[in-house]
Amino acid sequence: MEMDKVDEALKLIRKQMTKASDEELYWYAEFYLHWGFLVEAEEILSRLLINYPEESELKLYLTDIYIEQDNDEKAIDLLNSIPKGDDAYLQALVALADLYQSQGLFEVAEQKLLQAKELNPSEPIIDLGLGELYYSFGDFKRAITFYEKALKSDVHDIPIHERLAESYANVGEYEVALTYYEKTDSKNPDVLFKYGVTAYQADRKDIAIHVWEELIEEDPYYHTAYMQLAKAYEDEELLNDAYETTLKGLKLDEFNKELYYLAGTLAHKCNLDVESEKHIREAVNLDMDYKEAVLFLIELLKLKAKPEEIIELIRMVKEYGGDDPLYDWEIARAYIEIESYNDALNHYKEAYNSLQHDNDFLKEYGYFLVEEGKSLEAIKVFTTYLEQDPQDDEIMEYVNRLKQM
Repeated sequence: MEMDKVDEALKLIRKQMTKASDEELYWYAEFYLHWGFLVEAEEILSRLLINYPEESELKLYLTDIYIEQDNDEKAIDLLNSIPKGDDAYLQALVALADLYQSQGLFEVAEQKLLQAKELNPSEPIIDLGLGELYYSFGDFKRAITFYEKALKSDVHDIPIHERLAESYANVGEYEVALTYYEKTDSKNPDVLFKYGVTAYQADRKDIAIHVWEELIEEDPYYHTAYMQLAKAYEDEELLNDAYETTLKGLKLDEFNKELYYLAGTLAHKCNLDVESEKHIREAVNLDMDYKEAVLFLIELLKLKAKPEEIIELIRMVKEYGGDDPLYDWEIARAYIEIESYNDALNHYKEAYNSLQHDNDFLKEYGYFLVEEGKSLEAIKVFTTYLEQDPQDDEIMEYVNRLKQM
């Protein structure tokens, strides 16, 4: 088999099978298992189990085979047949817990592990099993307790430091979580991303930036990292770095509306107004009802004194199903700019249905109605305003003058 002569190796075993002793059969089963011939190993072990029905080691080997074959029910039945007091009983309880957990039967899994804990309170593998169980359904406080105990064990296939880091982050202990992330040397992109998020939440933007830069170097196609790294740069007032990061991200993720929006806001801060409008329009084109982008674009167009473009934009957004009272308010203002007062009035009325609790809107609408010679309607609007802000003496006096007029 080591010389890659598989057929010859299997021939040798098959020749010996009829006259092999039970001890030799056991060795052949181990051989088959080692090289991944599960069906052949299962056949031998099942024969041996008939002759040695109390032999737990055979049951544990067969259990592993059944699990590999996704035959959990057979594995569970076999493990349950190992009696209390048997040397393998503890191992059987841990294996059962793992199987029940994989089936989503968390309470049964917990019961098996707690039974095992009673039998051997200091066994770190049991603590690790409980940690994994509580971690799997989001009970991070209890997971932390058992992971801390399990740190004594040397289990290479379960990254306990990463689990502890994520658990502490999930309960808001970001500084403690960072200490555990610092103990890992994982280059796994998901781990690096969470490490950066934890550092960011712990207000360690320097660490977050370093980790996310490393992540992008390790995996340039990890799209989410560009957004987070750009925000961290922005927080540190490294605006050019932030903007450049969004551009790199957009080369790889050209349908990310949030990244276009962020690029647009950063370009604006860098006084790149042409680029800013271009990015924001891309965001709006991807989602016509992307409210933050629509309103930001309106503000950009106001700065450029382009009320016609604001009207065109909002009409298009509404045609595509975008609906927000702020759109009506903004289009009303734009109509005022082009002196189309009837259109402005219609949109103010439309916005009023939803914004009658917004004092800034009520005040603006009231003054507009006065300008249009609609004093009685203005008084009603200002009265609604004063019900919410009765301390505004200036508006109170203004309304009194309107009533006298």
